[in-house]
Amino acid sequence: MIITKACPVVLRTRQSLEILAFEHPLAGFQLVKGSVEPGETTANAAIRELQEEAGITGRVIRDLGTWHSEITGQTWAFHQCHVPADLPDTWTHFAEDDGGHCFRFYWHPLGSEPTNEWHPIFKGALTMLIESLGSKAR
Repeated sequence: MIITKACPVVLRTRQSLEILAFEHPLAGFQLVKGSVEPGETTANAAIRELQEEAGITGRVIRDLGTWHSEITGQTWAFHQCHVPADLPDTWTHFAEDDGGHCFRFYWHPLGSEPTNEWHPIFKGALTMLIESLGSKAR
């Protein structure tokens, strides 16, 4: 199995377990993820993507498994990341990839069903993460 995408997972607990997510101006609600470059580990790709897409420096603290997207045929690796700062409830970050986009970041409660505003690929990814995290996600 070739893993082509890395997804850094940043979690926090408020009233429930929440995951860092963002609104893409053209493609709905998503999680941070990106391509694994040749010779790069999925953990290093996750840290790089977290910096590029969200402007956050973090480190991998554990692997959360892999998931195969039936929609794209790609396999993703999920890595839970620790970030040194307490992040705000919402913020924007300009990501330069794909011609540049301003992403609005927020926290999605893992116990909540993703709305139709979520990109279909990421609905499947969220389901996998909820199963991987088990009772912590509810």
